[in-house]
Amino acid sequence: MSSAPDAAVPESPVPDAPDSGTARVALTPAAAEWLVKLTVIHGPLMFHQSGGCCDGSAPMCYPDGDFKIGGSDVHLGDLSVEGLAPIGFYMSSSQFAYWKHTHLTVDVVQGRGSGFSVEAPEGVRFLIRSRLFTDEESAALNG
Repeated sequence: MSSAPDAAVPESPVPDAPDSGTARVALTPAAAEWLVKLTVIHGPLMFHQSGGCCDGSAPMCYPDGDFKIGGSDVHLGDLSVEGLAPIGFYMSSSQFAYWKHTHLTVDVVQGRGSGFSVEAPEGVRFLIRSRLFTDEESAALNG
């Protein structure tokens, strides 16, 4: 007979690379390393948070300007990686309505994604790790 644990152990927070992002979005050190490698291949990059097509709700990384940003997209901020141009991070306003209460951290894991993101042929895929904003963070973001 198995017994359930008395209390759920909270997952450790995902570490953000220092000064890698904004109040809404940041990078892990591993994701920052991959962005350097991918920039050598593809030039300046950008992210658009997928809303469910192709690779679920994965962050899709494109050469900057290859994905057309429209009036219904929200710019969550620019990711910073030493030596690279700022990397814009966007999502649709309808998706942002659901995610506006969360801090997003772009991470990278082994495994091939199925979308059009530039890392797919490299045997890795970007993914989002999220957490709810604290009350203090929400107050600072929403004035």
